[in-house]
Amino acid sequence: MTALLEVPVDGGPYAVAAGPDGAMWVTLVHGGAVARVTNSGALSTFAVAPDSRPSLIAAARDGALWFTRAGDDRIGRITVDGDQSAVELSTGSAPFGLTVGPDGALWYTATGTGVVGRLDDDGTVQEWPVGGLPSMITAGPDGALWFTLNQAGAIGRLDLNGRLTTREVPTPRSGPVGICATHDDCVWFTAIAAERIGRIPVDDAIQELDMPGKPHAVVPDPVGGVWVSLWGADQIARVSADGEVVTIDLPAGSEPHGMAVAADGALWVALEAGYVLRLPV
Repeated sequence: MTALLEVPVDGGPYAVAAGPDGAMWVTLVHGGAVARVTNSGALSTFAVAPDSRPSLIAAARDGALWFTRAGDDRIGRITVDGDQSAVELSTGSAPFGLTVGPDGALWYTATGTGVVGRLDDDGTVQEWPVGGLPSMITAGPDGALWFTLNQAGAIGRLDLNGRLTTREVPTPRSGPVGICATHDDCVWFTAIAAERIGRIPVDDAIQELDMPGKPHAVVPDPVGGVWVSLWGADQIARVSADGEVVTIDLPAGSEPHGMAVAADGALWVALEAGYVLRLPV
């Protein structure tokens, strides 16, 4: 399939992840639901709960999709058949970021309580206080968890033994949000308030690059570099490891947020204004 695909999806598409069934799964942050979109554009929507605010989503080792419910303090689980369950967290936790860790467990951030948590297959939850409004989280190339600290203007690292370290972002009050690891042993992050992205070689200094809009999410490009959603400019950008930036214009007011690269290499983008795009790349 080589053509651009645009699928209208009500409810505020926010984050997207490739499912084990070959479809893409999308959180609907305003609609309290999760959607499934196929390569042909077929759409199925699964109600979660009013005001649950489904946010980040990830495919886990149990073959299901898991997603944070920032509005009602839960982490949801949905199978490819649509069966749902949830794990309750502490009141006011507002879970947001989510990733599969290097140990195969689910790791999350809770913006309300300022913790990074680990959710095991049996439902056991462990949490570590980190402060600073932890936002998105990723498994790093060094076997640790890396996450953005939005209000602290820093990047956190938590190893599997619970040891926490932080690095300040060079630009003050930059508001880091998105984060991902790439195949070249680097961690990339977005600094939405500073309109910059950053690159961290694991044992080296943070490098920053100006962007033409407010960067939100960042995902690795399988052929090198990263893809970045530019929420403030209605664009997406590809940034090479050498810092070359190529932008793609999206419809005005589209509000691009989450992205994911499918198995066939196509880039999927969630537009909060009400669409999911598939771009052959």
